Amino acid sequence: MLTPMDAERIRAYLLTLPHVVETMQWGANLVFWVGDKAIGGKMFALVNLDDGQHRHVISYSAGPERYAELLEIEGISPAPYMARIHWVAVERWSVFRSSEWEQQLAAAYEITAAKLPPKTRAALAMPAKAQKRLIAESRKLRMAKEKLKTEKR
Repeated sequence: MLTPMDAERIRAYLLTLPHVVETMQWGANLVFWVGDKAIGGKMFALVNLDDGQHRHVISYSAGPERYAELLEIEGISPAPYMARIHWVAVERWSVFRSSEWEQQLAAAYEITAAKLPPKTRAALAMPAKAQKRLIAESRKLRMAKEKLKTEKR
């Protein structure tokens, strides 16, 4: 069972990593991204906040090198819909100690950051003010495109 304190501690840790952004998606799932989605960021962890509704409390990117090894641990299984990209799902917070959780999630962050396209890396290297402006412009453009699509229907 997911306790808010454990999810909150994980959240607090993840938000200390550089360029991490969180969103709420797919019901009660807190999704963590390396870089904002608007500039091509990629998700690396997903915390399920929906008590008792799902078998897993967290899913994250394990990478092809660690994937099979992690699946050997009781309480870890292939992540639904994401196993093909080497994500694992964890049933309970007690699978790892706090320091091990930090290691696992730091590795998930690094694996994902390494896969960012050059354009996204360049955006993340910008000063914060310029990056915020780029994100706002990107979101505005995406919303305009979505509006056009709905008008054409």
